[in-house]
Amino acid sequence: MTPSTIELIPSQEDRRIAGLAAAAIGLTLAEAAIPLPIPGIKPGLANIVTLLVLYRYGWRTAAWVAGLRIVAGALALGQFLTPTFVLSLAGGVMSLAMLAVAMHLPARWFGPVGLSLLAAFAHIGAQLWLVDVWLLPGASILGLLPLFLSAAWLTGLGNGLATTYLLGKLSPPPTESST
Repeated sequence: MTPSTIELIPSQEDRRIAGLAAAAIGLTLAEAAIPLPIPGIKPGLANIVTLLVLYRYGWRTAAWVAGLRIVAGALALGQFLTPTFVLSLAGGVMSLAMLAVAMHLPARWFGPVGLSLLAAFAHIGAQLWLVDVWLLPGASILGLLPLFLSAAWLTGLGNGLATTYLLGKLSPPPTESST
């Protein structure tokens, strides 16, 4: 009996996705170490990476980076398959769905800040809906809505502004022929 081997050869795109996901995971882990005054509200700094990837490499690559960040971040923090993970996954999926639609809106009105705000509202909306129907059914969370929407506005604005700044500082992405 001869042993069989499978050799996987990563492409340049695989390497790019891995590097970008590693940056997003690093921001997720760093953010987890910062004490926050209000549970459940984080700046979402890794979303800056997702927005940068969206603008430079497209939605498909951004979805890979965000998905890897959510899963690997949860594994690293010991939260995989916990309610925290499910909430993060729901928010991530909804914000990616929003970005898939919103990136086709007029760039003049919906640049990085606008897309970041829409994604932040989609993220928190999905999480609040999941809390309402799964974690705390029957409990009224409407009173918390202004707090969470304000936080989504602030973090979406901050992350969008950071993305705009970084897009202006980064060199253009390499073309496929030059890689």
